[in-house]
Amino acid sequence: MRFSIIIPLYNKAPYVAKAIGSVLSQTFTDYELIIVDDGSKDDSYAVALNVIEGRGNCHIYRQQNAGVSVARNIGAAFSHGDYLCFLDADDWWDKRFLEEMVQLIEEFPDAGIYGTSYIIVNETKRKTRVSPIGVEQDFEKGYINYCQVYSKTLAMPLWTGAVCIPHDIFEEMKGFLQGIKLGEDFLLWIHIALKYKVAFLNKPLAYYNQDVDAVNRGVGKLYEPQEHMLWNLTDLEPQEGLNKDYKNLVDALRVNGLMEYYLSPKFGNAAKKELDKVDWNLQRTKVLKQYRKPLFWLRCENRLKILGSRLKQSLRYCVFSENLKYSK
Repeated sequence: MRFSIIIPLYNKAPYVAKAIGSVLSQTFTDYELIIVDDGSKDDSYAVALNVIEGRGNCHIYRQQNAGVSVARNIGAAFSHGDYLCFLDADDWWDKRFLEEMVQLIEEFPDAGIYGTSYIIVNETKRKTRVSPIGVEQDFEKGYINYCQVYSKTLAMPLWTGAVCIPHDIFEEMKGFLQGIKLGEDFLLWIHIALKYKVAFLNKPLAYYNQDVDAVNRGVGKLYEPQEHMLWNLTDLEPQEGLNKDYKNLVDALRVNGLMEYYLSPKFGNAAKKELDKVDWNLQRTKVLKQYRKPLFWLRCENRLKILGSRLKQSLRYCVFSENLKYSK
């Protein structure tokens, strides 16, 4: 079997049928679909079961809620494919995703991970756009320097719903790190990218649905350090002195991703320890000016920004809900 497609499922009843349908409509059909329901409290399991009923290459399992990393790893443990693909239950694929992935694998067989570009969908903001991945406009496909490409725009060149990993490499890396709630995918990708080649197809073949996040995720939500990717890179710290591209990337992620933690009384000290690792001589002037402002002033600015974002988000969601109601 060529591909095993794994869908972790948790409280996505309104969306999962579309995700599954995008798999079932693939033009390349040598695959199995494995759905792992992670203790959903809504009708997700029943909806998914109904869609795949009677299909011998589709399987669904249930477990007590243990998080997305565990669900994906369980799915991989049950799988038989030579290559693993991961699709979240609220995202979907173009019907040629697997077909194009086969061609990419055949053309670039030495890669440890394969990816395509993807479309970001946010109907509450009425925006749909191709993710601004940092490859040249005329780049079509080939091996990429993952760290360099990521550093250019900080748009993920490898996104979970648009990647494919050889099964043996996934096992070598021991899958997704459990307990991580932000960036568990990045931790796996970066470990692969620092050891193996990365093959990329600059064609948008997957859809990243951000409406669910916009509705359900509170603005300014902070995770415990042990749950955040940037506090779980200690094993790669030697690379910061050996690999300039990795150093540039991880420093950019720190200065852009840790500001709210730096401002938090609870996480401020932990964030400062991470930020002390940054080579500030290589950071943009705008970033330097921001971090040099008095902490009190920064906290006031951040609070106003959060309040403004919440207000805009609420207004957009109300408009989106009204439009949806009248369109039915």
